[in-house]
Amino acid sequence: MNSNPSTIKLTDKCLISGAPVQKILDLGMHPYADTFINADQLGMTEPVFPLECYLCPESGQVQLGYISCDYERYNLYAYSYTSANSAFSRNHWDAYYKTIDARFGLKDKFIVEVGSNDGYLIQQFQSNNKVLGVDPSCAMAEIATNRYGVSMVNDFFTFASSQKIKTVFGSADLIIANNVFNHSNDPLDFATGVHNLLKEGGVFVFESPYWLDTIQSQHFDQIYHEHISYFTVKSAYNMLSRAGLEIFDIEQIDYHGGSLRVYAKKLADATPQPVELVAKMIEQETKLGLFEVETYRKFQSDITLARDKFLAKLYDLKAQGHPIVAVGAAAKGNTLLNFYHLDKTVIDFVTDSSPHKQGKYTPLTRIPIVGDDIFRQYKQEVYALVLSWNISDTLKANLLKINNNIKFL
Repeated sequence: MNSNPSTIKLTDKCLISGAPVQKILDLGMHPYADTFINADQLGMTEPVFPLECYLCPESGQVQLGYISCDYERYNLYAYSYTSANSAFSRNHWDAYYKTIDARFGLKDKFIVEVGSNDGYLIQQFQSNNKVLGVDPSCAMAEIATNRYGVSMVNDFFTFASSQKIKTVFGSADLIIANNVFNHSNDPLDFATGVHNLLKEGGVFVFESPYWLDTIQSQHFDQIYHEHISYFTVKSAYNMLSRAGLEIFDIEQIDYHGGSLRVYAKKLADATPQPVELVAKMIEQETKLGLFEVETYRKFQSDITLARDKFLAKLYDLKAQGHPIVAVGAAAKGNTLLNFYHLDKTVIDFVTDSSPHKQGKYTPLTRIPIVGDDIFRQYKQEVYALVLSWNISDTLKANLLKINNNIKFL
């Protein structure tokens, strides 16, 4: 592991092809989005880096320009995102397990989950199979072991770590990696590690937010320092092919506001060609301008204008004396708060149901994180800004049961 703190580098080459990349987006200076600050850390500063995206039209890769120290991202502060943090997430992973189990008839297999987090998903496979979780967060690895009895490797997944796992545990029948492939500082090395650990005839399945959905919905808050790569079908195909893997199926799902679920296996042909579905999706991405710089000039202009209009309304409400509370201490929320320059002088609280986040503060903006019950204290009209927009309908319904005076921004 790299334990050198507060290191960052500007990467001007594509992480897949090595070709030059072009800057397409600039969201300003941001802290780690999945970092939340303890009360005894309020007098300290946390790392803050430029949050910029770069494009390689040749490979279809979209990536951060400034890439931070991976060890620091998950261990400098207690990492607080958990897979089982909401009913929405639990339902998604429950359905995921059933789908994968039914499709591949999993029994007496060796299954590895990379980025296993708190162990919620991988523990579902362990009744009929041998399982192993791999996660770089000490805090999450401890939860997975203590709560579910999951065997854990507390490390980053790389080609080198795949060699160690293979030596100790053997080759894997199934490797799953959900919302973690995009976190890797070296995604090609990650994919090569998958190829190394996977049995002949084995399957690799990963999920990641789909960049096309991000651009079309203008949900720029999916961009943060923990996300190094922003997957297109074109980049996924090119990356996996270089690592000796081929996509045999791909699905679009609604998790995280729109994600890809990619199914891959070891290459059977030294000169692969994309299957028909993959070829059609790459063609659609190209027609929609996903690999053209001009697309992102408009995107940057649109999100900046939307911010300015929103802030005009928000500051007018604040001037009238209305309390404003944000809902959902999510990584995406921290990107929005920092891009919109909303700190504790504007937002009174951020609410969240996770005990791992309550009592802490948002990074840089220093807004206290509390439970939803804080809304009970407001007898007058209170305005709520929902940061976890992917579960907004559920959140709104629950909050109105607490206080029907809430007005949603």
